[in-house]
Amino acid sequence: MSKLIGEQQLMRIFVGEGDRHGHRPLYEALVELLRKEGFAGASVLRGICGFGANRIYHTQKLLDLSADMPVIIEVVDSQEKINGIMPQIDAMMGGGMITLEKATVIRYTHDPGKH
Repeated sequence: MSKLIGEQQLMRIFVGEGDRHGHRPLYEALVELLRKEGFAGASVLRGICGFGANRIYHTQKLLDLSADMPVIIEVVDSQEKINGIMPQIDAMMGGGMITLEKATVIRYTHDPGKH
């Protein structure tokens, strides 16, 4: 697992919680694709408010369960691996945004005591 140490790429994929790919939430389909393709890991973060290209403000108010909150999928891996998966990710997304930046990985390990 130490192959990830050093200069890598951080990809952030910004979508809406209500975005779909087939019958599944888009963020779940993207994470499953990344796992299947052998990426080092991915995390999904839910925003508490935000807006995108359509300029519609999304926020979660009391009793508002359909606010389509912002969701960010973060992935760190090699530039080559991220470049290789980009066409598949792009084909799955209707809207949203993808950003890339350099990241220096200083630690990437698995705790053998956890499953």
